[in-house]
Amino acid sequence: MDAFAIIFPDFACIALGVVLRRFLLTEERFWVGVERLVYFVLFPALLFRSLANAPLALGDAVMLIASGALVMGVGFVLVFALGRWVGDEPLAVASRAQCAYRFNTYIGMAVAQQAYGATGLAWMGVLCGALVPLANVFAVGSMARRSPGGMRHLIANPLVLATVAGLLFHAVGGVVPQPVDALLARLAAAAVAIGLLAVGAALTPARDLVRSGGLIATIKLVVSPALAWLLGQWLALPPLPFAVLVLFAALPSASSAYILASRMGGDGPGVARLISLTTVVSAVTLTFWLGLLATH
Repeated sequence: MDAFAIIFPDFACIALGVVLRRFLLTEERFWVGVERLVYFVLFPALLFRSLANAPLALGDAVMLIASGALVMGVGFVLVFALGRWVGDEPLAVASRAQCAYRFNTYIGMAVAQQAYGATGLAWMGVLCGALVPLANVFAVGSMARRSPGGMRHLIANPLVLATVAGLLFHAVGGVVPQPVDALLARLAAAAVAIGLLAVGAALTPARDLVRSGGLIATIKLVVSPALAWLLGQWLALPPLPFAVLVLFAALPSASSAYILASRMGGDGPGVARLISLTTVVSAVTLTFWLGLLATH
């Protein structure tokens, strides 16, 4: 399938979310409720079902997770090494820097499923679920020293819990009963579409932060996937985990970066604009990386 055709449905959903938020469903409380529904119910159901039923090799999963963690770590180090280009105030730098290494799980799961089916979805679920805690450690750790009570924000995550439950269920050879599987399938089907609509509704026009935006978008959407490509080749990852690793590294920044920055007294508005910038630009860069993977 053509790379643009793969990402079109997902980014069309994001665009629809923008339109709905602007013209039809304009109340912020509605979208807060939607995000909570996706975060606490729909995506955990999607993760658990995809992992419980997936044919995954443990050794490949460990290598994939370790590779993803290394790519995130390089992004983290690189953005702070160039911190003077990100901002002047330490807490603002730490909050904006999240956008160079955090990842949008909703878009990742949607693109992986569209490109590589149920197995691709499962591999992306393993990777995202395993690295959400690391992303939180990086983000909270860098801001905690500059925010009162910052470490209180490092709490259990429903996506992590669903990932662990799905992997354990799979490891013990569990079989999901058909009626339960049908329920999870309904919730999983809703998760992708509603999650992408919520991404679009959260977008904020990015008219400033040109210097930091250009740097962070380059690290997140160009440098990180290029590193993932080289690392995956060096480790000789199997084709599907290799592709998922590159796509994971090429994902735009996560909306959770804005939530954390706001709660910890950072530059919430600036982070929101950076998230929007990386999301819009990723429509082009993800098309590029998918096209490159198709010829690999």
